[in-house]
Amino acid sequence: MKQSVLTRYRVMAYVTGVMLVLLTLGVIGKYLLHISGADGFTRVVAIAHGWLYVVYLVLAFDLGSKAKWPFGKLLWVLLAGTIPTAAFFVERKVTRELAPLVAGTAEPVSA
Repeated sequence: MKQSVLTRYRVMAYVTGVMLVLLTLGVIGKYLLHISGADGFTRVVAIAHGWLYVVYLVLAFDLGSKAKWPFGKLLWVLLAGTIPTAAFFVERKVTRELAPLVAGTAEPVSA
């Protein structure tokens, strides 16, 4: 597997994770704290997160198919972009697991 496949996934995992944290903070500001400017912020971040999550799905699926993951693992990685902060932890675990495969070793490390 090429390093670029893993790098693209990692970038989108971080971007998706940051956008989801911002969206969560916007929703808290809008509905719990009743901050007046949170409505526009939440709308913009929600749209951006939605489109970026689609890109994340494509890249995570590409990575999973090249790494030959079982369906359950692929599903967990795909859903990580919908749970605030989960994308960061899943990305770290995936990177550690696939680093030997990217470096040229035949077997990925099971974490």
